[in-house]
Amino acid sequence: MKIINTVAALTLTVMIASCGKEDKKVVADNAPAIQVTVAQVKANESNAFLSASGKVQATNSADLSTRMMGFVNKVHVNVGDKVNKGQLLITINNTDLQAKKAQVNASITEATAAFNNAEKDYNRFKSLFANNSASQKEMDDMTAHFEMAKARLSAAKEMENEVNAQFAYSNLRAPFDGVVTLKTVKEGDMANPGQPLISVESPGTFEVITMVPETEISKIKKGTVVDVLVKSIDGTLKGKVTEVSASAKHTGGQYLVKIDLDKTDANILSGMFATVQFPVEKQTKAQIVLVPLDAIVTNGQLTGIYTVSQSNTAILRWVRLGRTFGNQVEVLSGLSADEGYIISAEGRLFNGAKVSVQ
Repeated sequence: MKIINTVAALTLTVMIASCGKEDKKVVADNAPAIQVTVAQVKANESNAFLSASGKVQATNSADLSTRMMGFVNKVHVNVGDKVNKGQLLITINNTDLQAKKAQVNASITEATAAFNNAEKDYNRFKSLFANNSASQKEMDDMTAHFEMAKARLSAAKEMENEVNAQFAYSNLRAPFDGVVTLKTVKEGDMANPGQPLISVESPGTFEVITMVPETEISKIKKGTVVDVLVKSIDGTLKGKVTEVSASAKHTGGQYLVKIDLDKTDANILSGMFATVQFPVEKQTKAQIVLVPLDAIVTNGQLTGIYTVSQSNTAILRWVRLGRTFGNQVEVLSGLSADEGYIISAEGRLFNGAKVSVQ
């Protein structure tokens, strides 16, 4: 009896397991196909272009600092304020300069009085010498006395110019018409020599600074017209190469290239990131395979793209990527020209999923 019950239990277990497997298979076979949109890979044989990342900045900008140490008495502007050339921006305590200026003024007064007296004596002895009433030695001494008084007065006036120049560093003024973009101090802070205190930019004209590797710099020429993609405004601007550095000694193997942007009504601001596309000579033999960045799948450090098999299933193809050109990326290996790949799907794709091409 126990043997019969054991056999029956085993038979029931096998039947349940079999039913489970059949149910899973039916579910897999009956799963609805995911609607996908497929694009065809095309090799880019037109004029290629080099791509480099850069940053937008104002063509006319200045970081103002001081050569003297002192407490900030007052900051007359805020970030975003429009300023005119010569407008007072920051006042730094200059009590020591005021005292020095008073000393210089006293020295000038003393030197002026001495010079005037020496000049009168010189003119008097000059007349006496002409009438043979003064000796040559007396005339030489009076001439030397007059020249020394004249030199002391000149030195006192030069000291006045030096003090006045120092006052320019205690009262920071706008070097041109523009907008205040940065303020690093407030009233009561200590201003140190060389420390940037306030930044001013002139809006309206912008440039892009980018770094180009040594393998590509020889292809970039001054005066070349380029496309500049500014992602934050989702637009493309025109520009012209104005500077190409001939040395990468201080830039870690990267060569600096400067591009002046054409005037535009687009709302661009300093600090925006941009991608510069440099046109180069046509490549007749090499073909560049480009796909949209949105079609790329990332898994850790691996990158791939979904293709469609002959049995209408999604196949994840691992690829190796190259340079980025705007919203497209170069595929170096893993995908050939004239192959199809999935650019969008109405469901979650996975390797082996049934798909239906729209």
